[in-house]
Amino acid sequence: MAYSKDTKFGAVVQNILNELPSLIAVAVVDTNTGMTLASHSNNPSVNPDAAAAYNAEVVKQKQKAMGALKLTNESLDDILITLSNQIHLIKLVGNGNKFIYLSANSRDTNLAIARELLREQAQHL
Repeated sequence: MAYSKDTKFGAVVQNILNELPSLIAVAVVDTNTGMTLASHSNNPSVNPDAAAAYNAEVVKQKQKAMGALKLTNESLDDILITLSNQIHLIKLVGNGNKFIYLSANSRDTNLAIARELLREQAQHL
């Protein structure tokens, strides 16, 4: 467990764990640095801190692509990555300087519920 429930970031991680206890990993991440502000993994082979760093690059590249496409009236809300057995959600917070990363088994997790949970938790950041 790489978080303290006493911080707002740790509280968000704990709230997500309470609602989706079977998730694979969750992290609150600083987009600019890729550093986790709070993280947790239910799978010892999954390092949420490493995932956070790589996903920060995904977010930055999508933001660059949006700039290149001159999508100035749009804002990046979330990114969904589907794998054969997993879903990975990246929910941006505020102006995109932070995001919540979640990975879960696609058979055990309702995508709509997971997205709504991240939307609700993003408001606490």
